[in-house]
Amino acid sequence: MNDKYITVTQLTRYIKYKIDNDVNLNEVFLKGEISNFKAHSRGHFYFTLKDEGSRINAIMFASNTKKIKFMPQDGMKVLVTGKISVFEANGGYQIYVNDMLEDGIGNLYIAYEQLKKKLEQEGLFRKEYKKKIPKIPNRVGVVTAPTGAAIKDIISTIKRRWPLAEIILFPSLVQGENAKEDIVRQIENAKNYNLDTLIVGRGGGSIEDLWPFNEEIVARSIFSCNIPIISAVGHEIDFTIADFVADLRAPTPTGAAELAVPQKADVENYLNQLKIRLNKAMQHKININTQKLEEIKSRYIFQNPIAIYQAKELQFDSILDRLKFASKNLTTIKEKKFISIMSSSIFQNPKRLIESKQNKYLQLISKLETLSPLLTIQRGYSMTKKDGKVITSTKEVKKKDKIEITLTDGTINAEVI
Repeated sequence: MNDKYITVTQLTRYIKYKIDNDVNLNEVFLKGEISNFKAHSRGHFYFTLKDEGSRINAIMFASNTKKIKFMPQDGMKVLVTGKISVFEANGGYQIYVNDMLEDGIGNLYIAYEQLKKKLEQEGLFRKEYKKKIPKIPNRVGVVTAPTGAAIKDIISTIKRRWPLAEIILFPSLVQGENAKEDIVRQIENAKNYNLDTLIVGRGGGSIEDLWPFNEEIVARSIFSCNIPIISAVGHEIDFTIADFVADLRAPTPTGAAELAVPQKADVENYLNQLKIRLNKAMQHKININTQKLEEIKSRYIFQNPIAIYQAKELQFDSILDRLKFASKNLTTIKEKKFISIMSSSIFQNPKRLIESKQNKYLQLISKLETLSPLLTIQRGYSMTKKDGKVITSTKEVKKKDKIEITLTDGTINAEVI
């Protein structure tokens, strides 16, 4: 009886089998609006594709996401190509997307605008990061294809305008899948050649042909290069990301060559102008110094130089007279002082002075002995001290005080009772 019942899994597998083998569902082209977009860390895209009346889940595996040039966002209207199948775990049908375009706008244009906005927000286009292009370079590098009109125009223009400049070609792919890596490699290689200026570019072409110069790795390589870079990609109407990042943008490869080197005739004219200005400046300097020389020559000192000598002679005589007078006056004063000293008693009778000093000394000794308390003690008196201080009254002590009594032959320690 239960044989007519099947499991949910069996039903889902049957539906999946039917859908997978329907040729009309193996390749479908859908248009709709993206919602619930999620970019997985492994590179897969998960989102919902919807219109006014319905919706379908969609998945785009990493192997296919690498092919698109823009980042999908919620609300973006897209055109997708893919296969319809059933996800057995929930029984829902979904589309496995192989390719995606934004509805109404080219795929490459979307990628261009997204990268431009990203790099502009990071500041890679700011003027303060632009390096100055040397006016008169000695060595110019060119990253471009080794054949074609671009390199020929650049070389012929540089040689015509400034033949003194050395040109170094760094041959590179300029279109195709591998071109971006080759351009970056040659920019890095150019850093080893002591270049004054580096031209990076190619001739005209479609947006697909010019696309390597819209790649992020090329833009960042140009920005980080220590050589001033002139971008020269396509024609005047073509603008690439490389143009915005480079230190200077040229409308064409020929224009880049014109910006990289000066015109020989312009330099010669400039040098002639400098020569004229230098001659004028030198003549002006000579005229000023000649005038100063004439003014100096006309001064009184140069008209009558002996007058300076005579004035100095008079000044010298005056100083010499003052010196002689001062010397004589000082000698007289010293002589008088010497005579006064020699006539003093100490030099007339030094023995008498010594005897006088000895007598005075003995008198002082006698006075000291008379006033000495030791002599008083020897006559039968004593001297009493408290804390090292002589006591002259009973009021200066009280009971229990420690005192010292000094006699002729010693000291007695006592206590007041």
